[in-house]
Amino acid sequence: MVKILSLGGSIVAPDGVDTAFLKKFKTLVEGYLAKDPERKLILVIGGGAPARVYQKAFREIEPNAPADVQDWIGITATRLNAQLVKSIFGDLCKDPVVTDPSADISFTGRVLVGAGWKPGFSTDFDAVYLAERFGGKTVVNLSNIVKVYSDDPKKNPDAKPLDKINWVDFQKIVGTEWVPGKNVPFDPIAAQKAKELALDVIVAGGKDIENIGNILEDRPYIGTLICP
Repeated sequence: MVKILSLGGSIVAPDGVDTAFLKKFKTLVEGYLAKDPERKLILVIGGGAPARVYQKAFREIEPNAPADVQDWIGITATRLNAQLVKSIFGDLCKDPVVTDPSADISFTGRVLVGAGWKPGFSTDFDAVYLAERFGGKTVVNLSNIVKVYSDDPKKNPDAKPLDKINWVDFQKIVGTEWVPGKNVPFDPIAAQKAKELALDVIVAGGKDIENIGNILEDRPYIGTLICP
């Protein structure tokens, strides 16, 4: 019984590392796993502030900064954050951080932690890839975005929060192209793969520990369901 969480870097390291959140998240995960020995979690960690700060610095120094180089900077940040998250789970996470979801992967513990893979997409795509590898039906995307809106609420005051949306309509909102550091509810490249696999994705606020628990336990939750 594997569930996949794509944990945005904005939750782990919004500025510095949010140790208060990580302590609560660790307690939540330990409690969830303790209820059933068959339960396992895959956690894929984003880059957060370290990615944005270093990508911005590179663009200031190199105005024509290549997108793939910016991506590699972001990927390196995800791996730093992922190593931290892996470390806090101790013996629950026995395997190395996954940096290539297409490789042979050992999943001997109760928690498996993944990070960025290669340029062209975000860690959301890695989460979808790992869902496919391990038979997951749903990816839970936790970030600073609580719900998907009908349009960009920063540009359109009439944009409305949505409880549910299908993949076709979602792609009309976020587009189909990836831009390094792009802030959308779910990476467009990951969205295309999730659509092809007929996966469900739940977009929810990453700081609400009680709500994350509700999602894990299949109880009513606050967020948006993106589905076929």
